[in-house]
Amino acid sequence: MLSTPEHNQEPTWLAIVRLLRWHKPEGRLILMIPALWAVFLAAAGKPPLPLVGVIILGTLATSAAGCVVNDLWDRDIDPEVERTRDRPLASRALSVKVSIVVAMVALGCAAVLALYLNPISFWLCVAAVPVILLYPGAKRVFPVPQLVLSIAWGFAVLISWSAVTQNLSQPAWLLWGATVLWTLGFDTVYAMSDREDDSRIGVNSSALFFGNYAPIAIGIFFAGTVFFLAWLGVVIHLHIAFWVSLAIATGGWIWQFIRLNQQDLPNSVYGEMFRQNVWIGFIVLAGMIIGSF
Repeated sequence: MLSTPEHNQEPTWLAIVRLLRWHKPEGRLILMIPALWAVFLAAAGKPPLPLVGVIILGTLATSAAGCVVNDLWDRDIDPEVERTRDRPLASRALSVKVSIVVAMVALGCAAVLALYLNPISFWLCVAAVPVILLYPGAKRVFPVPQLVLSIAWGFAVLISWSAVTQNLSQPAWLLWGATVLWTLGFDTVYAMSDREDDSRIGVNSSALFFGNYAPIAIGIFFAGTVFFLAWLGVVIHLHIAFWVSLAIATGGWIWQFIRLNQQDLPNSVYGEMFRQNVWIGFIVLAGMIIGSF
């Protein structure tokens, strides 16, 4: 099913909104969170507000570009997947030409914002672009494409941290490690809803790679996230609020791990858990900000 009368009648602007996933803000917010972790921690809880604005707008522009690039890569695969067949390129509600223009505008906005940053951060932005552009192709050739996505997410930490400090010290790399493992965890959860379709089509995912051990792998990823965040908290001497927020987050991840081990979970649960990670990330952010003072 490549198109429907409903989508053929859809205004172009609305199709573009759906292409950018602006109707599903959790995917935009979950990229913004590690960037905000980094900018607030690097500045001891008090980053310059203009820089925070640039970071927020930059993550929105970058994630928008990433969504379009992903859908361009997958425009002939998405119609075969239950969760994605309604996307504008999959349903042919939007043309490839328009989508390429939208991607170029989003990348252009991100590039303009990057000019505000110092040279280290700027070149990290440049280095992130190939990862963002190639990630959607990774599922065709790499058994754990979520690792490529996690590395792309990790650039948000490195860019934001260096934007404040103009260097990448040990705490930046500890936060990078936490972010990569967290992303591997929540995106493997997200991929579990597509296992049957991905297996039938022949594309890779971490959920397929780990198979029946996927819940255990996710638990290890979340445990590693807690380890690196705790190590970071010790190194930069974060106060009690951070440890309270980390305890709440740890409880949330333990609850998700227990639930993932239940039999015959409906696919909707995996999307629900993904959205829960947005709230978990913001709870940790609040703890980082308050715990920095």
